[in-house]
Amino acid sequence: MARAQHVADSHDLIRVHGARVNNLKDVSIEIPKRRLTVFTGVSGSGKSSLVFDTIAAESQRMINETYSAFIQGFMPTLARPEVDVLDGLTTAIIVDQQRMGSDPRSTVGTATDANAMLRILFSRLGRPHIGSPQAYSFNVASISGAGAVTLNKGGVTSKERRSFSITGGMCPRCEGRGSVTDFDLTELYDASKSLNEGAIRVPGVTMEGWYGRIFRGCGFFDPDKPISKFTKKEMHDLLYKDAVKIKIEGINLTYMGLIPQIQKSMLAKDVEAMQPHIRAFVERVITFTACPECGGTRLSEAARSSKIKGISIADACSMQISDLADWVNDLDEPSVAPLLGSLRRTLNSFVEIGLGYLSLERPSGTLSGGEAQRTKMIRHLGSSLTDVTYVFDEPSIGLHPHDIQRMNELLVQLRDKGNTVLVVEHKPEMIAIADHVVDLGPRAGTEGGQVMYEGTLAGLRKSDTLTGRHLDDRAKLKESVRTPAGKLEVRGASTHNLQDVDVDIPLGVLVVITGVAGSGKSSLIHGSVARRDGVVAIDQTPIRGSRRSNPATYTGLLDPIRKAFAKATGAKPALFSANSEGACPNCNGAGVIYTDLGVMAGVSTVCEVCEGQRFQAEVLEYRFGGKNISEVLAMSVTEAEEFFGDGEAKNPAAHKILERLADVGLGYVSLGQPLTTLSGGERQRLKLATQMGERGGIYVLDEPTTGLHLADVEQLLGLLDRLVDTGKSVLVIEHHQAVMAHADWIIDLGPGAGHDGGKVVFEGTPADLVATRATLTGEHLADYVGA
Repeated sequence: MARAQHVADSHDLIRVHGARVNNLKDVSIEIPKRRLTVFTGVSGSGKSSLVFDTIAAESQRMINETYSAFIQGFMPTLARPEVDVLDGLTTAIIVDQQRMGSDPRSTVGTATDANAMLRILFSRLGRPHIGSPQAYSFNVASISGAGAVTLNKGGVTSKERRSFSITGGMCPRCEGRGSVTDFDLTELYDASKSLNEGAIRVPGVTMEGWYGRIFRGCGFFDPDKPISKFTKKEMHDLLYKDAVKIKIEGINLTYMGLIPQIQKSMLAKDVEAMQPHIRAFVERVITFTACPECGGTRLSEAARSSKIKGISIADACSMQISDLADWVNDLDEPSVAPLLGSLRRTLNSFVEIGLGYLSLERPSGTLSGGEAQRTKMIRHLGSSLTDVTYVFDEPSIGLHPHDIQRMNELLVQLRDKGNTVLVVEHKPEMIAIADHVVDLGPRAGTEGGQVMYEGTLAGLRKSDTLTGRHLDDRAKLKESVRTPAGKLEVRGASTHNLQDVDVDIPLGVLVVITGVAGSGKSSLIHGSVARRDGVVAIDQTPIRGSRRSNPATYTGLLDPIRKAFAKATGAKPALFSANSEGACPNCNGAGVIYTDLGVMAGVSTVCEVCEGQRFQAEVLEYRFGGKNISEVLAMSVTEAEEFFGDGEAKNPAAHKILERLADVGLGYVSLGQPLTTLSGGERQRLKLATQMGERGGIYVLDEPTTGLHLADVEQLLGLLDRLVDTGKSVLVIEHHQAVMAHADWIIDLGPGAGHDGGKVVFEGTPADLVATRATLTGEHLADYVGA
């Protein structure tokens, strides 16, 4: 007789009923546990809203609620997602593509705890012995002090002399940053002008604002005197003076010299994380050179002198991780056996996941989205936890077809341990390993948010959904390729792992740079091409914006719209901005009121005064083309393109920007949608649309297919063709075979990653690459096009 199922074994599904987060339209779905489920659908169809903002967010919120109110006070507060029922949830571990912190002191080693283990190892085995693990840390400065302390014991007060010292591993010259900075003073100011004439060239420092008040009232120099006539002391006060408190017009202010000001406000951030105009200023004014004292290792002389078998901690961190793993595997020391075992596991996980080409000293801000995601995965690979929900956001990003197979094996391994694996993905090779597929659509934005199909992969192929129809799409090789109009010479490129590469990049055509992850593609393009004049580089760094930022403000589209409203109505342009005079006074133009409830999740309620429209009532009475400003911002790009295209609302400036947004496949996004709600792929395409208007002859795109559905790749190829046909040169770093097949010229780097890569292994047409099958890329491209 069959045994009745135990009631505890009946919870085999994650049940979602009535999900309405973002654009989801009352979605109800059941997801099998301990299986691998892939979520597909066009970009903006609601995949992330369902997986990240509903299932994973609620799991994390419920775990946070198990902590005491005191601990919850230190954690981010999460609101309950808009959903009727969420049942059968397990602990969710999110492995997303968010770039790792871009703090200049954060490295691959510090982000994964590998450095912490190495420091303990050297403090136990390093000779000469120099101190505790802190003595090997480039984040800890050496410090010592002595003095008298007053003690009160049993009513008797006595004084004692105490001294202390901490031995840190930080290089004193560069303070653990590895590089020192020199300033080009001619770029900071125009010596022929006085301060009042606008001599200062630093972004944000103007005589009209607070700086003007401080410069005029500080008394250290005469603001009407040309800088070239300043005395030595006046120059020192302008450039180098440390922070001092001053009183101007009865207000307490702080005066600080220009260079300390720049160091505090700009250099404390990573160069990659700066706004474009600040970054351009920093690159113009400041030269970063490796610290002459520590040679860029960030460590003090004492830390570099302590060695294990002839290797210092600086040598270990600069090694390629695959080599470091071999070195650690050879160490046999029973006194630190548990530590060695843990360090071996971490380093071997790097190699397993395909990141063996990195080094521990690599700044974490320089990792691509895909590399950052895989670095986060390392923590979970050797985990003994089971019955956990792992949530992945496009794990194939940045992976060559050769590497995708390895990633698939890792996902299957996690599932086979008894975990639920949820993957948001577009690549057919990754959809192929799914036990269960959920397809959202039918389109994006307001036209999406519905479950179009759920079931097996075979069923998806037969279904008439957009994903089902395009799943077996294969691009063909072009019958003829364009003729180059010239060439861009790269000579002796040696950034990172490049081995003195000489290559001629043809101009006036579509060039694809490819190769396995870590082969040197980004090093070649960003190191030797992107900084040249006339090159517009569009990479994957996230857009920095608050919840007030939206596509209209980011692209500059709001300016012609405001001017058009002002011209038509006779009102001031500032009234038509929710960040300026026209903002609803109750919600300050946010449209919602945010209430902080301490340790409980904050609540956002629609503003009662403007009813979420963000503007004052009198502003909404002004109309242009029959619509008010709030109605215009609620339009999708496609609707707005039609609205500003002809008729009484015709506006060529606004129409031009909208055309570019539609060109990159963002027709469904509304003009006023907060940037914080856009996916990674959408943000990159928004950047592409913004920078397409720039005057540059060469465009560099870094994996533009990120986040693109199979059906949209064709539209992207059309856009690249249009760019080339208007006389531009387009260089694309890409792994997607459809883009490779469409190229006029391919440059393939390899043959492997790290020190096994860094060479050009093929340059020529896609047809030649397929015919020779000489490289890994050639083999995969030949299979893809069916050659």
